Amino acid sequence: MSRICQLTGKRTISGNNVSHSNARTKRKFYPNLQEKRFFVPELNLWVKLKVSTSAIRTINKKGIYNFIREVEKKQGYKIA
Repeated sequence: MSRICQLTGKRTISGNNVSHSNARTKRKFYPNLQEKRFFVPELNLWVKLKVSTSAIRTINKKGIYNFIREVEKKQGYKIA
């Protein structure tokens, strides 16, 4: 499965390793993804998502249902 947050869309980005001699080699920066189960009380069901830790913090702040609705509105299609 790809390393993409299912809610925010965060994905792997590329950059450079820079040595002491300033030689540059390609590398990847991976998002901090966690597979987590969330309970959605409005729908009375558990949802298993692969989300970034920043998305988990936002879900804790706003609630899973409200956060999913915001993402759907921004992306223009239904998630759950």
